[in-house]
Amino acid sequence: MSEVDETKLAAMSLEAKAAAAPADGTATTTDAPPAAEGEQKLSKNQLKKLAKNKGKKKKEKPTWNQPGEGKKKKDDSKKKPTSLPKPEFVNTTPKGEKKDLSQTPMADAYHPEAVEAAWQDWWEASGFYSCDPAEAAGKSDDEKFVMVIPPPNVTGSLHLGHALTAAVEDTLTRWHRMLGHSTLYIPGTDHAGIATQSIVEKMIMKQSNLTRHDLGRE
Repeated sequence: MSEVDETKLAAMSLEAKAAAAPADGTATTTDAPPAAEGEQKLSKNQLKKLAKNKGKKKKEKPTWNQPGEGKKKKDDSKKKPTSLPKPEFVNTTPKGEKKDLSQTPMADAYHPEAVEAAWQDWWEASGFYSCDPAEAAGKSDDEKFVMVIPPPNVTGSLHLGHALTAAVEDTLTRWHRMLGHSTLYIPGTDHAGIATQSIVEKMIMKQSNLTRHDLGRE
């Protein structure tokens, strides 16, 4: 508590005693000194707070990032353990033959190079990506599965949505092929849409000063 606050508290206490003196004008044993000029009178609540906080020590606020301190160095003793070295993989499967998993021990982690090796060549050699039209003609509609791959829109570049859609379509095609159906998964034409049409119309107007009505449907 500062000296100014103690002076204010003493002055207000004396003023309170003076106010409680008898109204007949009798003098009290202690005369209250006049309040210093320019000082504001404190309310009862403020006086209570001053009396309550008297003698208490102010808590020091924590400080961070003081000038000149810099960043603290990390403790090297708590470093994460280093990962195991990636084993070298050598593909021993002849091109076009099925991969023999019994000859290769399972690794402790996923290594795409080792897992995906030789499968693509075997799928292509087995004709899993082809469809015999003569064989498909003799099957019912329930035993055929054809899907057209729409290219990306002209409104933007490829993004995660395209990858997700292609993954789902590829999975469906592979599933129908495993069921013995005649499947065909081929690139197709743009599925169009309002966004695509708007971009194309603006491009034609900028280049040729023509609208879609000027071009017509043909």
